[in-house]
Amino acid sequence: MNIHTEPPLLAFAKVWKTYGAGEARVDALAGVDLSIRRGEFVAIMGPSGSGKSTAMNIIGCLDTPSEGRYDFLGVDAGTLDRGRRAILRNLYIGFVFQGYNLLARTTAAENVELPLIYRGVPVKERRAMAMTALAQVGLEGREDHTPGELSGGQQQRVAIARAIVANPTLLVADEPTGNLDTARSHEIMELLTGLNRNQGLTIVMVTHEADIAAFADRTIGFLDGNIAYDRVNTEAAHVS
Repeated sequence: MNIHTEPPLLAFAKVWKTYGAGEARVDALAGVDLSIRRGEFVAIMGPSGSGKSTAMNIIGCLDTPSEGRYDFLGVDAGTLDRGRRAILRNLYIGFVFQGYNLLARTTAAENVELPLIYRGVPVKERRAMAMTALAQVGLEGREDHTPGELSGGQQQRVAIARAIVANPTLLVADEPTGNLDTARSHEIMELLTGLNRNQGLTIVMVTHEADIAAFADRTIGFLDGNIAYDRVNTEAAHVS
């Protein structure tokens, strides 16, 4: 089936996110409509206070709309309670952050295993899945290294392995290259591009850097709680 004929993986319908009331009211999102299909790689950009992080938090089921509807995999995720959203995240969404968020005294393999522990995956299966994920991100031979024994780029690779180890439907990446130099940043983006192209992993990434956003297939720009632009990146930065 053509991907364009399938229902979107996720969709906002007139989504508002409001904080405060009266004169103190702030509309972080102001009636946003958007949809993202399976297999897309979408970059979200915008200045501080534009609404991009709020949109990301709702997409990742970390927050809910004040008004409007957020559908994820056909489920009205905005109506789910905290516990059910946590289950949805655990089963379908992987996260990568700017700060890696690795456990310092824990090996790369043990860090990658963490989401599987929460799922109750048996020890042997867990280790095998972690090794596979580390191989996917180019870290064979580094399985027993702690974060302190790895470079920043390698730590982010561990974080990506942890995010994909349970085969999520969606990868949410929040400034994934924010702590890296240009060369390491582009290596991480090539890795994410490969996961998107070769495995069909849907990726939604927040970034403030245009050269990083250029690796995505599509860029959505936020301004003052609204979508200012939504465009296809005709000249992708990555190499086929």
